[in-house]
Amino acid sequence: MITKDKIATVIKDFHEKGVPWLIERDLQIPTEIPIKRVISIIGPRRAGKTYSMFQLIKNLLTKYNITQILYLNFELTMLKSLSSEDLDLILETFYEIYPENRNKKVWFFLDEIQNIEGWESWVRTLLEEGINVFISGSSSKLLSREIATQLRGRALTYTIFPFSFAEFLRARKIEVKKYMSSREKAIVMKELRDYLNLGGYPEVILYPKEKEKIISEIIETTIYRDVVERYRFKNLKVLRMLISFLVNSATKNFSIHKFYNFLKSQGIKVTKTTLYEYLEALKDVFFVFTLHRFSYSLKKIEQTLPKIYLVDNGILYTNGITDKGKLMENLVLTELKRRGKDIYYWSNSYEIDFVVREKKKIKQLIQVCYDVTEYETKEREIKGLLKASKELKCKDLVVITWDYEAEEKINRRKIKFIPLWKWLLRV
Repeated sequence: MITKDKIATVIKDFHEKGVPWLIERDLQIPTEIPIKRVISIIGPRRAGKTYSMFQLIKNLLTKYNITQILYLNFELTMLKSLSSEDLDLILETFYEIYPENRNKKVWFFLDEIQNIEGWESWVRTLLEEGINVFISGSSSKLLSREIATQLRGRALTYTIFPFSFAEFLRARKIEVKKYMSSREKAIVMKELRDYLNLGGYPEVILYPKEKEKIISEIIETTIYRDVVERYRFKNLKVLRMLISFLVNSATKNFSIHKFYNFLKSQGIKVTKTTLYEYLEALKDVFFVFTLHRFSYSLKKIEQTLPKIYLVDNGILYTNGITDKGKLMENLVLTELKRRGKDIYYWSNSYEIDFVVREKKKIKQLIQVCYDVTEYETKEREIKGLLKASKELKCKDLVVITWDYEAEEKINRRKIKFIPLWKWLLRV
């Protein structure tokens, strides 16, 4: 059982150190809402959930002069021994250290709270006492399930991803202007090449010379702490092989059945059910995304063979994936996810990279093509868009290119060619 002295040390350490230097993120998370709801911040490991909390704390301190704040990181070794019975000690200790806060509005920031069993009941109690509660976690389903059951759905969830291109440029202290000189544009394009390869993990951007080590460490931590420990998976060899296959299948269809047969041919015994569980776990911790073929039938969508995408381009590049078209497509997918879009792919003797749906209507069709200057390539992309436009009844047709910009009208359909940097920055 943990003592109040240890809890007090953790609380006072944070208050003494203060909020570290941080890069402002674009995701807007409210510091207070008029209804009793937990603010849940989820996303992949090392994408910036903790620093998003720090940003909120900084806003409370500087904009509103609010100091009645508690921040706890439940991945600290000192707090890992906490049991559900110990959680009440946190509130007691906080008020003993800061008795002046007893009759004030209080803000609690609980980082990776899901590491503590039984945390849901305690958080529910905090809500009932009128405390503003912010929680974070690296699991989409576990946190959502716990919120839905124990907290009875009383949460607003925000998903944070690795840096967007706009945030990447902000970290590099580069300003994008509406009108740029050739030199200024050349700088942005150079940064785009870095972003395409490095990805958006904050640590990688701040320490690019150590990118391979940092990304390898992120992958290892994800495997052991987020997948193996949380789900109690035992076959580490198969899990590693699955990750390797998924990385090499990026932007392509992936079949568990084919992977199962491959393992069988290597004399490795594992059930398909286990493989599906491993894939679901990797999706749950935001390591991979699966994209299904669009259909107006939910059942048919789930039955289609998914395409695989990784949460960050840095994982692909450091594992030998250097094809610019593939990296561009993966980047566009992660940006669409960041924007909260409902997305699918489409194939019917031709393929559309991304079908964007809003409610029940197809809103936009997107092709990603590094170089459309070759006639055959451009014709293929246009032909696919025109056919899909007719079949899916969508007129918003986009081709995202590396640096080609135009608007062309073909067969009474307008097709916009947008450079990747402009699309990412929405300029």
